[in-house]
Amino acid sequence: MTGPSSAVVRVDAAPQPIRLRLTFTLLGYGALALLACLVAPLVGSTPISVSRAFDRSVPFADNIDAQIFFLARMPRVLAGAVVGAALASAGVVLQALLRNPLATPFTLGISAGAALGAMLAISAGAAVALGPISSVPLASLAGAFLATALVYALATRPGRPMSTAVLLLAGVTLNSFFSALILFVQYMADFAEAYRTVRWLMGDLDVGGFGPIAGILPLVLVAFALFATLPSSLNLLSVGADIAATRGVDVARTERRAFLSAALATSAAVALAGPIGFIGIVVPHLVRLMTGADHRVVLPASALFGAAFLVGCDLVARTVLAPVEMPVGIVTAMIGGPFFLWLLVRKA
Repeated sequence: MTGPSSAVVRVDAAPQPIRLRLTFTLLGYGALALLACLVAPLVGSTPISVSRAFDRSVPFADNIDAQIFFLARMPRVLAGAVVGAALASAGVVLQALLRNPLATPFTLGISAGAALGAMLAISAGAAVALGPISSVPLASLAGAFLATALVYALATRPGRPMSTAVLLLAGVTLNSFFSALILFVQYMADFAEAYRTVRWLMGDLDVGGFGPIAGILPLVLVAFALFATLPSSLNLLSVGADIAATRGVDVARTERRAFLSAALATSAAVALAGPIGFIGIVVPHLVRLMTGADHRVVLPASALFGAAFLVGCDLVARTVLAPVEMPVGIVTAMIGGPFFLWLLVRKA
């Protein structure tokens, strides 16, 4: 399948209209993300009083509303915003890098590597921690970095640019290999460990505090700093590497930055919340349908809409079967599966 026609953008657009579009787009999607983050902590199976939650005259230890708001719901909402923004942005970048509309943050095997690391930590009962990051997220990060290094090493050769075809094939192959190893680890685990691994693989935003978010935040910030350097180059790269090179784009450096930034964002997101699927394909395509294909607009808009989208999905997961809470990965899969099939039919 060739690259998406929607990825072909005008590269000579006047700067003023782009600035105007970008301003209005960011204001709109930013307001949506802010609204989602403000409303979601107020809704749940247990009603709370906002005024009582912020009432300082009541000791925090005795203020049940404040504990629910600040310890149970706010960390979950912030985790959803960070993970949603990271996965949606990584999806935009990888679709431009691979020139494939169906590419996702999990295409390159990074998620499977992270999942394998987490499975091994759960099965081994590891209790190592690094600051606020416990053993499972640490092992997940290590697995993601290992997968990233393997895919990058296979796709690059000394003196040659990175091959996006080899990158894609290596990622798909490693994804299958790591998935087989995950099944083996689950088969060898006892019942309690197998249950934990299955639950983790569903994706969940029940992070248990602000510490885990702070632990992965440096990786997310580095990834977004790299994302900020990419939009104009991605516009040209989406049209074709040769055209991008003739327009002055350093193709090899742009491809390395795109791959490494997407890998960092995906690694951090999976380490925090597990492998939550379909965010990286649903959100970028919805944003393109609403804003066009210019990555100067699509990339920041996808980050904001991804944050709002995952926070909304988690709100559904927390409330639709209350008091039982579903893993949010189930909700995103139920939305993303039909959407993915629609894309396949539409692009066929």
